Amino acid sequence: MISHETEADILRLFHGERWKVGTIARQLGVHHTTVQRVLAQAGIPSERLLSRPTMADPFVPFIVETLEKYPTLRASRLYDMVRERGYPGRPDHFRSVVARYRPRPAPEAYLRLRTLPGEQAQVDWGHFGKVEVGRARRQLMGFVMVLSYSRQIFLRFFYGAKMACFLRGHVGAFESFGGVPRVLLYDNLRSAVLERIGDAIRFHPTLLDLAAHYRYEPRPVAVARGNEKGRVERAIRFIRDRFFAAREFRDLADLNAQAEHWAATTAAARPCPEDRQRTVAEIYAEEKALLRELPADPFPAEDHAEVHVGRTPYVRFDLNDYSVPHTLVRRTLGVHATLETVRVLDAGTVVATHPRCWDKGEQVENPEHIKALVEWKHTARKHRGIDRLHHATTHGRALMRLLAERGHNLGSATRQLLGLLDRFGVEALDSAILEAIEGNSPDPASVRQILDQRNTALGKPPPIAVTVPDDPRLTQIAVKPHSLATYDSLTEGDNEGDQNSTSPTRTDDDVTALPTKKDEDDG
Repeated sequence: MISHETEADILRLFHGERWKVGTIARQLGVHHTTVQRVLAQAGIPSERLLSRPTMADPFVPFIVETLEKYPTLRASRLYDMVRERGYPGRPDHFRSVVARYRPRPAPEAYLRLRTLPGEQAQVDWGHFGKVEVGRARRQLMGFVMVLSYSRQIFLRFFYGAKMACFLRGHVGAFESFGGVPRVLLYDNLRSAVLERIGDAIRFHPTLLDLAAHYRYEPRPVAVARGNEKGRVERAIRFIRDRFFAAREFRDLADLNAQAEHWAATTAAARPCPEDRQRTVAEIYAEEKALLRELPADPFPAEDHAEVHVGRTPYVRFDLNDYSVPHTLVRRTLGVHATLETVRVLDAGTVVATHPRCWDKGEQVENPEHIKALVEWKHTARKHRGIDRLHHATTHGRALMRLLAERGHNLGSATRQLLGLLDRFGVEALDSAILEAIEGNSPDPASVRQILDQRNTALGKPPPIAVTVPDDPRLTQIAVKPHSLATYDSLTEGDNEGDQNSTSPTRTDDDVTALPTKKDEDDG
């Protein structure tokens, strides 16, 4: 931009001194296109601005004729056309020639729109950058609703512009105003208009439910006609300059508290554009009485989502994990979330309630859920040990029954007996259990003493405990021994055959005496 004094010098030198455009530009230290712009704005015909003929002059009639037929034709395409007709110039110079002769659309005049009190409000989102919430980076969006008559502003900030936030903004605005306008103007945003072909409009079904609940008419503005909702556009600019600039806040709740106070004081104390002698607050006091009455119940504005619980008892919602009872794993549950609370439902029944977390990658847990899971794991581990003992021994079930009758700790007894099972084997443990029961001393200590005495009598060293990896596929294997009498009889038959032959001959009886896999399984 140049100063008014420079513009005056350009006009004086051109008209008074008859200087050419290049001379003026050189002497005043400005670009020659700046001189041409000032002279064109003063009404000087473009023909008078040309100080010498150019190579584009023979093609000007063709350029003008083509631009009259196709006003929006790009200069690059027009350059290709004149090149085919013999134009020798460069494309950069040609663009300035096209710009000089391109027809300009006539400026459009707009009517100043006026509304009646309580008749209309305008709605839009304002983007206010991004904020860090822990490890999450969230968009900060401002929901703005302006009463068209009084210019009263409602402002509330959200993390994002989801449909649930859009609904919460409406509910909060209506409660703040104490009533509902008859018409709400929207831009063609996705939360309001799903599809539009000319005048055929398909509204978002949830927005229609909201409008039916509060009994107002949703009305989208025309495409590329931001002037039709200029009140909310100017309000957003006013919010950026007078409220949000250099604003410091701790969290979203603090920012919204400051926004509410600012809208009720600073914004309401400004002069109303319709009547500069009165403030927005004064005119709003008159308009508030003409708003429609609020319904008895507010419209439900919650986030809804269906989530699947995997192997761990958590549901993933909005970048974070929330705990649920362990009995609900491998299930599909519903999540209903407000700005403060996350509720998890199973077939309409609330199974978990958590404070909402706006961070990223957090595990929000209910201590009762974790405690119940730990207790269930301990109980399951004890039951798995008892099942292994019962399957491996014949008399283990009777021993456990006697221990329960005498009030022993079954968990501790199971651990001790499983340790003896790993050290001494199935046969030794089973016979020791039977001896302890017959001796009226059904106790793991008695069983261990019997096994140690047997080892000592046989002169065997104490068995070495084998460390097995903590893998249920290994620790829970129960193997019963099988009788080897079948193999002994086979060996005896081979010994008899040795008396008459150096190499035993296999008979059909020998073959049938061999144990099959099914026999082993049945045994």
